[in-house]
Amino acid sequence: MSSSHLLVPPTDTFKLRRFAWCLTALTIGWNSLEAVIAIVSGLLAGSIALVGFGLDSVVEVSSAFVIVWRLSRQGEDSEANERAEKRAVRLIALSFFGIALYVTYDAARKLLGLGDEPQPSSVGLLITALSLVVMPTLAWGKRKVATGLGSVALKADAAETQLCTYLSAIVLLGLAANSFFGLWWMDPIAGLGVAALAVREGYDAWASGDLCEC
Repeated sequence: MSSSHLLVPPTDTFKLRRFAWCLTALTIGWNSLEAVIAIVSGLLAGSIALVGFGLDSVVEVSSAFVIVWRLSRQGEDSEANERAEKRAVRLIALSFFGIALYVTYDAARKLLGLGDEPQPSSVGLLITALSLVVMPTLAWGKRKVATGLGSVALKADAAETQLCTYLSAIVLLGLAANSFFGLWWMDPIAGLGVAALAVREGYDAWASGDLCEC
């Protein structure tokens, strides 16, 4: 148990854990909805930025389920839990790297003229704009809870949620440029931004796997 956790009174710890459950449930619900809408609308519009955004949301849901698993096993065999958490986090990291490879490949194809030009997507604009409001709020709450509980897993999850805010901004910029100014090439450029952030998320997730052993 971390020293920061020992400084938190039991009643406060209970409240923080309950808040963590609520934030995790909201993350799973929102990212699930976001993933379905982004992937479907991205496929229909031929937008690799939207598809990559949706795939990232799928992995975020997986990350949130790791938090669910970790919160449900407080007080059990800590060494076994940390080993299992490390394996789960490493799988999440590899998923992010896989997304980066796929999105980079498809974005490069479109920029080289080997695929159809992406079409405007009003649904994509709406979901990414909403994400710019939802994700920073969730990230703020997660950071607060992670600090109070001294949880490495929650800190990593909060960092990923914050990165989703930047991801939403990049995708929204690409979609808006295509929708309002006809700059179709901004969509695959935004896709490359998605790939870059996916690599960053993967690296951070892999690093947090090392912290699970500390």
